[in-house]
Amino acid sequence: MPVIKPVEGKYPQIPEDCFVAENATIVGDVQMGSQCSIWFSAVVRGDVNYIKMGNKVNVQDGAVIHATYKTAPTNIGNNVSIGHNAIVHGCTIHDNVLVGMGSIIMDDCVIESNSIIAAGAVVTQKTRVESGSIYAGVPAKKVKDISEDLISGQIDRISNNYIKYSGWFKE
Repeated sequence: MPVIKPVEGKYPQIPEDCFVAENATIVGDVQMGSQCSIWFSAVVRGDVNYIKMGNKVNVQDGAVIHATYKTAPTNIGNNVSIGHNAIVHGCTIHDNVLVGMGSIIMDDCVIESNSIIAAGAVVTQKTRVESGSIYAGVPAKKVKDISEDLISGQIDRISNNYIKYSGWFKE
């Protein structure tokens, strides 16, 4: 059974159509949209501030979603994939974003829609990632504009695949 528990009287809100892996942890003030999935060993910790997720968000294996006490909640839009072992902390991620494996997004960052954070990138505090771009490196910087083909071929494909994969575990 996953660890799903209240903190300070605030209980995670998880729609019926979401998938939560057996060893995932979701605590506190967490609100998830429809068709979300929280994968093996992922942690979504809404203990010190709220975490809101839109629809079709997948938090892959080992990823950590957290916030900063009283100053930086975490807001995640629709159709967002958060890759394996990524850390998303006290930031805002708009719609149609791919957060690469092992990347880190720090407090008060804003990741605009239709963007990709490359695997292993570190998006430092208060960075604004412009819509339609790919950021990579340590610290993360814009490396190129994203094409429409990449938006539908990667961002949409991965998000839709995770809805399919979660269905395998609901049977």
